[in-house]
Amino acid sequence: MSLIVAARFTTFPAAESAAQKLFDAGFVEEDVTLFFVNPRGQHARFPIGGDTDTDPAAREAPKGAGIGVTIGAVIGAVVGVAIFAAFSAPLLVSLLAAGVGAYVGSLAGAMSRTHERRKSDHRVPYHEEARDSGVLVAVHVSPDNQLQAARVLREAGGVAIEKATGRWQQGRWADFDPLKTPEPIKEFAEKRVM
Repeated sequence: MSLIVAARFTTFPAAESAAQKLFDAGFVEEDVTLFFVNPRGQHARFPIGGDTDTDPAAREAPKGAGIGVTIGAVIGAVVGVAIFAAFSAPLLVSLLAAGVGAYVGSLAGAMSRTHERRKSDHRVPYHEEARDSGVLVAVHVSPDNQLQAARVLREAGGVAIEKATGRWQQGRWADFDPLKTPEPIKEFAEKRVM
């Protein structure tokens, strides 16, 4: 496994300028690469698109739907019985009212659980992925020159400077995973405001 230092830039010209500064600092061309990291959810990890099999905010929806079906069916049945008693309507009306109530209840329950999940997790990112979109400049480094590479990237305007271990093959980061949470370099970590 190779040691890699990377930083994010907003444009390709800024990233290319940073790469040139790395070359000026003594890094060789086959140890520097740049590539675009797609926005969250657009990494096409699944055949139909997307990065995960479910939306993290919708994981509680099935529980809400189950609760909603029960509550909706009971309310619908009560309304149906009331209609049956008040208007001497056929028993089928009560059954239809219970079915409609269950359906509406399942929708309302699923939506309420999705809404609650998003509200309760306001401190947690919407998606587990912590890497933002942008142009990533990655540098194959050694333990001796990793801080020098990070310093050059920071001075060139790079943000979210990270280190990783991975496979560096033919001048590029071969096993880069955009969903993996980056490990910031402590000396260059950005202070986050909560």
